[in-house]
Amino acid sequence: MNNHAQIMGISFPKMTMDQSLHLLEDVVGQNRKELFYVVTGNPEIVMSCQHDRKLRSIVEEAGLVTADGIGIVMVSRLRGGHLPERVTGCDLLIQLLEKGNRHSWSFYLLGADEPTSRRAAEVIGERYPGVRVAGRHHGYFHKDDEAAIVEDIRAAAPDFLIVALGAPYAENWIHNYKAHLGAKVAIGVGGSLDIVAGKVKRAPAVWQKLHAEWLYRLIRQPSRWRRQLLLPRFALRALLYKD
Repeated sequence: MNNHAQIMGISFPKMTMDQSLHLLEDVVGQNRKELFYVVTGNPEIVMSCQHDRKLRSIVEEAGLVTADGIGIVMVSRLRGGHLPERVTGCDLLIQLLEKGNRHSWSFYLLGADEPTSRRAAEVIGERYPGVRVAGRHHGYFHKDDEAAIVEDIRAAAPDFLIVALGAPYAENWIHNYKAHLGAKVAIGVGGSLDIVAGKVKRAPAVWQKLHAEWLYRLIRQPSRWRRQLLLPRFALRALLYKD
């Protein structure tokens, strides 16, 4: 397992962004019958896996688990795992859109509110004309709507299903319908469509380089302070975790 880092029992492959993109490009080119599922593994997901057995099995079955956040990377290094860099859901989505612009990949967008979903699709069309938005649906649907949404995704047969429903709801939703989605790759990307649409401003590059994007978001959205309390709890538990 030298090519993986273990964090609280969750296995993270030691892959860079470029390596992750190359893997997903290969998956799209293989025309696999089975859905290839990517988990963007952030501290919240790792912590939830400690008590949520279903979520843990979903993560363990994923084709790729990325290090979504500097906290994951830093803990891995302090424990000797040495993950090379963070591969966040938002960064991965942007990089896939850029690569998809060259390869004419198709994307289905699921999540966010209706105006944000519509605007995200418009922005993608403007910035990445080579990308095809095969379909989209907002994230405020009822259980009774899910069969129709799944059928719409299956009919669109996208290269990438982008699910912005928040963790761990997105992970559970993809898992529940994985045999019927007809996509090649599915990825849970948190609130990334809000960023693509311009609804939420991302931290400036200097904040990102300092690995302080979480602090920038907290300053911009003080209501996030309860959620941010998870980070020191995660760090402490992860560092003291007995393998």
